[in-house]
Amino acid sequence: MREELPGRPCSVAAAMSLIGEKWTLLAVREIALGNKRFDVIAKNTGAPRDRLTARLRSLEAAGVVERRQYSDHPPRYEYELTQAGLELRSVLQVLRAWGDKWAVDAPPAAFTHSCGHDLDPAVVCRHCQAEVNGGDLKVRVLSPGWTRKGPAPADAGLSLRARFGTAQLRTARSAPPAAGTSPGPAPRPPGPAPGRPTTRRGRRA
Repeated sequence: MREELPGRPCSVAAAMSLIGEKWTLLAVREIALGNKRFDVIAKNTGAPRDRLTARLRSLEAAGVVERRQYSDHPPRYEYELTQAGLELRSVLQVLRAWGDKWAVDAPPAAFTHSCGHDLDPAVVCRHCQAEVNGGDLKVRVLSPGWTRKGPAPADAGLSLRARFGTAQLRTARSAPPAAGTSPGPAPRPPGPAPGRPTTRRGRRA
């Protein structure tokens, strides 16, 4: 079962809960570079070994990496990226490009594409092949009870209709009282209360 996260339902938040911690994504980076054994991952990330162990276990539990035994005596394991892990490579490339531009003085590494040029990653729409930027996008919020600005205004009627449906609400309102319950007092007829005399002008005595 997916973890329930506070705030807006969001795939970014869900992804960050799995890979957002520093050592987690750096471990994925090293495995993607072909450094699959624990000692090498620890050395190249600088992660404390206990924290790295915990992060690799969480990645394995999330289905991002899997362990494969490469030695029987003594037993030794290395880490491989699953399909979910392989698809993080494009995330790493976009994050690297952002870091080259905004976080370092000079790029510490370059990746050459099969076309022969250094990779300059971009997000492209598969339908029209155009590069995507924030101004091209309109958001449609699919999570019930939320809008782009935040939680939708509370409306008890709308909430009940959304939960139970209009037909069920009509049935509940028109249903007879349950057995053993009182239907409530009958409505009082118009006129003065019984047992109290009135004057000729209709005033109470």
